[in-house]
Amino acid sequence: MSTQYEWSGLFSVKGLVAQNPDRSPSDSGHGLRPPASESEVGQLEDRLGTSLPPSYRQFLLFANGWGDEEFGYPLLPAAKVGWLRDLEPEVVEVWSSPQGAKPWSVPDELYFVYGAEQDCINLRGEYVPDTLLVGYGDDGEYLLNPHVKTSDSEWEAWFLAPWLPGADRHRSFWDLMKTQ
Repeated sequence: MSTQYEWSGLFSVKGLVAQNPDRSPSDSGHGLRPPASESEVGQLEDRLGTSLPPSYRQFLLFANGWGDEEFGYPLLPAAKVGWLRDLEPEVVEVWSSPQGAKPWSVPDELYFVYGAEQDCINLRGEYVPDTLLVGYGDDGEYLLNPHVKTSDSEWEAWFLAPWLPGADRHRSFWDLMKTQ
């Protein structure tokens, strides 16, 4: 399914959970699912063996995914989130070692560029297997990269698609969603 989603209208204010903890997105008409419980998010973190980045964790506590079983989950519910290597091993194979070659890498001065100046071809293939698959969209995957963290524990967020020469990378899940 190739569909472009308008995330910015769904998440107009950063910190929705903190500002509106009792608000349920299920009546929003946007396909946002009811919030995950703290227990569900904790179970996901236990299953993954790591703490989730704050903006993604906050999203799950606001809406446990976006979409439905019939039409797919652009953003997966907590129970369906997992490591890309486990859920989509063929994607890992393609992006981490193209044509059976050694995974490629790029120097920091090219890799750590975000926004309009970013060249999405500057992908570190060695990170691909360890990314967290959190959703699908426009024939690609929404991923969180635990190898690159900000000082406030946010993980780098990617949109990876076969029609891109690499990944569209952002400093956080929140930053990625604002651009989609």
